[in-house]
Amino acid sequence: MRAAAISMPRLDKLPGMFFSANPKDLKEPSHSLLDDKTQKKKPKTFGMDVKAYLRSMIPHLESGMKSSKSKDILSAEEVMQWSQSLEKLLANQTGQSVFGNFLKSEFSEENIEFWLACEDYKKTESDLLSSKAEDIYKAFVRSDAVKQINIDFRTRESTAKKIKSPTPTSFDEAQKVIYTLMEKDSYPRFLKSNIYLNLLNDLQASSLK
Repeated sequence: MRAAAISMPRLDKLPGMFFSANPKDLKEPSHSLLDDKTQKKKPKTFGMDVKAYLRSMIPHLESGMKSSKSKDILSAEEVMQWSQSLEKLLANQTGQSVFGNFLKSEFSEENIEFWLACEDYKKTESDLLSSKAEDIYKAFVRSDAVKQINIDFRTRESTAKKIKSPTPTSFDEAQKVIYTLMEKDSYPRFLKSNIYLNLLNDLQASSLK
């Protein structure tokens, strides 16, 4: 989340991008898209654009588990399956939300946000690959990215070269690094966290009623 020296295009004007935020909502004083710390480091317009981009890519992470409907469609057995592998956890949209909330509590939500952005990118039509690749690179990969992911210098440089002639696999290398990081670091802690255990216990108790 570092300041960009050059003027950035508004992401909500780029072709192929869909935004859930209503422009009128951005003017409401109670709906701040930047915290005070970010405002001091980023030009306001760029920060707002990237926040809107992230929300459009992964809207279910914004809502998290706030809606009671999320639990209504879950079973204890399904939640137990999340403990079998990170792959099974991420294959479930509610699982993504719950895991995302856990990562947010550890200030590392950029990992799942990037992973999900890469999954979305792979499904992008060829004529939109270039613009979306640039958006993801600016938001997550670049050295001064707003949601910079923790990847090594070689992977960062390699990704920068790949998006110059983007293909659906341009972010595969970086995505694999982040997946492995989540799998070995965050995922084991998630399975021991109150966020996961409380949800599982609640569903198990409900199934007995």
